Amino acid sequence: MGTDRAIIQTPVGPLGIETEGGAVVRIWFARGERDAEVRPAPPGSLLADAVREVGEYFRGERRAFTLPVRRPARATAFQRRLWDALEGIPFAETRTYGDLARGLGTSPRAVGGACARNDLPLVIPCHRVVAKSGLGGFSGDWETGLARDVKAALLEHEARVAASA
Repeated sequence: MGTDRAIIQTPVGPLGIETEGGAVVRIWFARGERDAEVRPAPPGSLLADAVREVGEYFRGERRAFTLPVRRPARATAFQRRLWDALEGIPFAETRTYGDLARGLGTSPRAVGGACARNDLPLVIPCHRVVAKSGLGGFSGDWETGLARDVKAALLEHEARVAASA
C-alpha cells in the first residue's frame, strides 16, 4: 500500500489528508498556493473514507472519527499520552492547557508544545484545548494568525452542532 494524498475544500480552508499503509498518517491545513490545489481521493480507498468522514464532520453529521490512524514513530511517550488525553475530550467541550498538564504531571507549556506537534488535527482534537483566559494557540500558529481563526471556527462549529441536537 502506497501513500495517497488529497486536498479538499472545507469551511476553514483547504485541508490535506494523507494515508499510508492502511492508516491516516497526516492531516494539515493546506494554506500554501501549491497545497491548495484540490486533489480528489481515489474512489473506494481509505483516503476516500477519510474525505467522507471529514465532510460529515463539517456538515454536522459526525462527532467522532472512526478512521484508522498511525501516529508518527518520532512521537515521544509524553506526546502519545497527551494525544490519548485529547481523544478523550468530548465533541464541543474544551479543556485548558493547565487541566491537561495537571492530569499528566507536566506544565501547560509542554502540553501546548505537544499539541502543536499533532499530525492529526480534527481526528486528535487539539483544537479543543484552550488557554485559561482565552483561545490559546493552534497547530503551530501559522504566519499570520490564521491558525487561531481556524481554531475559533472549529470550536464555534462544534458548539452550533451540539446546540442543534
